[in-house]
Amino acid sequence: MGGYAGAGRRAARFVIISPLFFEVGQGAGMNPDGFAAHFDAYLENIVREGKSEHTVAAYRRDLEELFALLAQMPSEAEGGVPQDLSRRDFTAALRRLSQRGLNARTLARKLSSWRQYCAWLVKRGLMCADPTAGISPPKQPQRIPKALPQEWLNRMLDLPVDGGDPLAVRDHALFELMYGSGLRVSEIHGLNADDVYLDEAWVHVTGKGRKQRQVPLTGKSAEALKNYLPLRQTASDGKALFTGRNGTRLSQRQIQKRLAQWAAINGDGRHVSPHMMRHSYAGHLLQASRDIRAVQELLGHSSLSTTQIYTKLDFDHIARLYDEAHPRAKRQEK
Repeated sequence: MGGYAGAGRRAARFVIISPLFFEVGQGAGMNPDGFAAHFDAYLENIVREGKSEHTVAAYRRDLEELFALLAQMPSEAEGGVPQDLSRRDFTAALRRLSQRGLNARTLARKLSSWRQYCAWLVKRGLMCADPTAGISPPKQPQRIPKALPQEWLNRMLDLPVDGGDPLAVRDHALFELMYGSGLRVSEIHGLNADDVYLDEAWVHVTGKGRKQRQVPLTGKSAEALKNYLPLRQTASDGKALFTGRNGTRLSQRQIQKRLAQWAAINGDGRHVSPHMMRHSYAGHLLQASRDIRAVQELLGHSSLSTTQIYTKLDFDHIARLYDEAHPRAKRQEK
């Protein structure tokens, strides 16, 4: 079975070498039992690679959805022999998801999940070729990250903190670190107390793919953490940096909720998220430094192209200054 069926007569069909599929006449469907063995092995493999719980769960959802879509699709037969998967099937699956109203960003992520699974099958000799090869992800409109005004953030972070309220002291340290070091909410969630080096003014961060990096602490962040650490509630293991009343590690959802509540109570009603705090850090730092490589390292981006989106934020800032300052940029009043 190690080749293409029906070559030259129609689009090449990709043969699954192991029994992932069974033949049931005109409409060949997936063999759930045969497939499950490889699916479980794949998930175990990406867990061993250090993928986060959220990433593994996303892969599981994307692939289970794909399997359901492919099982619903009729497979053409030639000479009474049902054909195997082709690029056409995966394109049709994307089309069906698009018809359900999924946006381009979500479709591109799902296609990426499918590719990685197919590549894993090919690498292990379970599939002779990758049927997702050559499929272009849907074009995504470029989304410019929303950055919070620097003056607004400074005012919010400089609000008085009730030193007798351990949760208020904790939240202040958390928000200072979030904006002062540009950490992802998952990175803040995963921080341990021994990741913080106050004397050296830096924090050890475990980012995406378990990549390690060191990020400087601002003076304000270091001061806020110094005030918080003696009040930190600890559970049996005592590792987590940011904990709740019972001493257990704050969840990502709890961090998001505390930030939203803080902004709602003290701010002007605007929506604030951890992602916006990170975007603000990146945009403000780039405006001040003009060093995109340094910002890339601080954010933990593996690709410079990911960081380059913040150059658009920087350009908007420059354009506003130009409109305000250049005599030829001002509109003539009639």
